[in-house]
Amino acid sequence: MKVSIITVVFNGAATIRDCIGSVLQQSYANIEYIIIDGQSTDSTLEIIRSFGPKIAQVVSEPDKGLYDAMNKGLRLATGDVVGILNADDFYRHDRVIEKVVTTFKQNSSDAVYGDLVYVDQKDTNRVTRYWKAGNYQDGAFLWGWMPPHPTFFVRRELYDQYGFFTQQFRSAADYELMLRFLHKYKVKTSYLKEVLVVMRTGGVSNRNVKNRLAANREDKAAWEVNQLKPYFFTLWLKPLRKVFQFILK
Repeated sequence: MKVSIITVVFNGAATIRDCIGSVLQQSYANIEYIIIDGQSTDSTLEIIRSFGPKIAQVVSEPDKGLYDAMNKGLRLATGDVVGILNADDFYRHDRVIEKVVTTFKQNSSDAVYGDLVYVDQKDTNRVTRYWKAGNYQDGAFLWGWMPPHPTFFVRRELYDQYGFFTQQFRSAADYELMLRFLHKYKVKTSYLKEVLVVMRTGGVSNRNVKNRLAANREDKAAWEVNQLKPYFFTLWLKPLRKVFQFILK
């Protein structure tokens, strides 16, 4: 089973080396690593190119935003399974992809996801939040649930069947895609019960009340574009669930 991993980056010189290293150090051999750079103006591209042919494909050009760049990566991916790792993030250990592939094979899954921890930007050993995803149950999205997108691996053929990221969204395209795949089309999904990805703090959608309200509007639109109807409390439960991530840490 070939696994394509896509990283999108723009001016990520401070973190991209950790991200790339965590992919290249994986115990699983059959990995195609694709990096989409938004024509960075810092030393990002120099760092990327220092890894040479270990990175299968590098594209550096202007894009129309994060999800446009992710879609570029998806069009280039030739793996059986695709994962997306943000430039600020890194895999928790060197057997992540090996365990993901084993889960796909054992359960004949269409998608696999796991847990994620948030860490301090400067001290990545200090966990600030623990996103314990838990097993997926049909209808879970109605109760504000979603899996951590950086831990979400999908068979490549599903993107061809059900579509790529919807670029009209600024911050909720990952939520919309998982809502579409899991809740609307009910793809066969497995939960790998362990931390797969480490994410540095600083997400755009939760920086202040204004951003949270904007994110809430996008979440609502994610249901609408799929002609789905949430409960009246669904979109407010989603951010409230994050409170427990601070308790679990």
